[in-house]
Amino acid sequence: MPTDTPRPRRARGNHEVDLATVLCAASLLGASVLGASMGAATPAAAQNPPAVGPAASLRVFLDCEPFICDFDHFRREVSFVNYVRNREDAQVHVLVTRQGTGAGGSEYAFNFIGLGDMAAQHDTLRFTSLANDTEDETRTALTQLFTLGLVPFLARTPTGRLLDIRLREVAGQRPPPAATVPEDDPWDLWFFRLGVSGEIEGESRQRETSLDGSVSASRTTEDLKISLRLEADYGEEVFELDDGDEVSITRSSGLDGLIVWSLGDHWSAGGSGSLTSGSRNNQDLTVRLSPALEYDIYPYAESTRRQITFLYKVGMVWYDYDEVTQFGRMGETRPEHSLDVSAGFQQPWGQINASLEGSTFLDDWTQHRIDFFANVELRLFRGVSLDVSGNVARVQNQIYLPVEDLSDEDILLGRRELGTEFEYSLDVGLSFNFGSVFNNVVNPRMNTGGGGRFR
Repeated sequence: MPTDTPRPRRARGNHEVDLATVLCAASLLGASVLGASMGAATPAAAQNPPAVGPAASLRVFLDCEPFICDFDHFRREVSFVNYVRNREDAQVHVLVTRQGTGAGGSEYAFNFIGLGDMAAQHDTLRFTSLANDTEDETRTALTQLFTLGLVPFLARTPTGRLLDIRLREVAGQRPPPAATVPEDDPWDLWFFRLGVSGEIEGESRQRETSLDGSVSASRTTEDLKISLRLEADYGEEVFELDDGDEVSITRSSGLDGLIVWSLGDHWSAGGSGSLTSGSRNNQDLTVRLSPALEYDIYPYAESTRRQITFLYKVGMVWYDYDEVTQFGRMGETRPEHSLDVSAGFQQPWGQINASLEGSTFLDDWTQHRIDFFANVELRLFRGVSLDVSGNVARVQNQIYLPVEDLSDEDILLGRRELGTEFEYSLDVGLSFNFGSVFNNVVNPRMNTGGGGRFR
């Protein structure tokens, strides 16, 4: 600061400040603030290597669902890039997908897609978590994978001159996902899961109790997949009415099994079976066996990004009813078949999932059901996204409906399934965001509801 700068002077008596002095002081203050901010953002000009400011940082668009990625954690741990809100402002689009593994874990795929001046650069890195990994262990591994994938892109920016990559050796570190399975695996790739839960809710004139449990077992290899699941649910609601208590009880149980053999990159063969029981749909016991054949237009290895499959099933189903049906039967055996055409695409422009399934009894094609489901999430243009999901079904196969009319209590409490000719649902959403393109700052203060990000 110059030594001959006049000090601010106050006029005596009325506390007014000389105008020229105010302007001079404001100019000096502005210069000091600007110099401080520039000094904090960049090194001194005489330093070596040259300064690398925030404007030169790699611009990254992280495209990951909140239930997959902890975005706040990523921004804290990987703070040397600029996170942008729109894909159009990025140099790298990081598309993250996830699918389950046979051992109860998940395989995460990080697709690094170069944009603009880095359009020629792209890569895919994968990480497989174990079923008993904690959330923090998985999050730490994903953050490391995210950082590693950015290195080739950072190397092409001024920030690349500041990179320092070292190999860290950790005793007992888990082998990479591609490692072969140890020969001394005592479980022979079998994975089991047990679950039980209960819930109690109540008010002064209403209370509800529910119990459910499940047991599952699976074994998955590249050539063979086996899956078994047993589950049961029980629910009870009690309402205190003027003329006494009204009790509503629902129960269901089921055993499902699936076996699939791989027949190359596009074909699979197998079969499914089930034993189910449910009070709501008048089925004391239903047994279903269905051999199946599936074809995928794209190789199964690309299933996390794109998939179009044709699944055909044909088999038999045995019904044992709680009450006499509208057709005067307490049980019957029927042949049936179904065809399911499904498509799924998860790309930089958004994602599309759709399926069309038709099923019918072979001895009476008038008794059938056709279901169509679709979910579309599209980035229409900069800052504007469209989200549409819905389903519609033609229902002509409710052969299990009881002959007796349902009471008003059964209808209101949902204890029995109603006869219908169709079902539908539709959900449409449009979002528009604008403002700053940068999304680097994390501030969790006063985010109530379990730490903010779970709200």
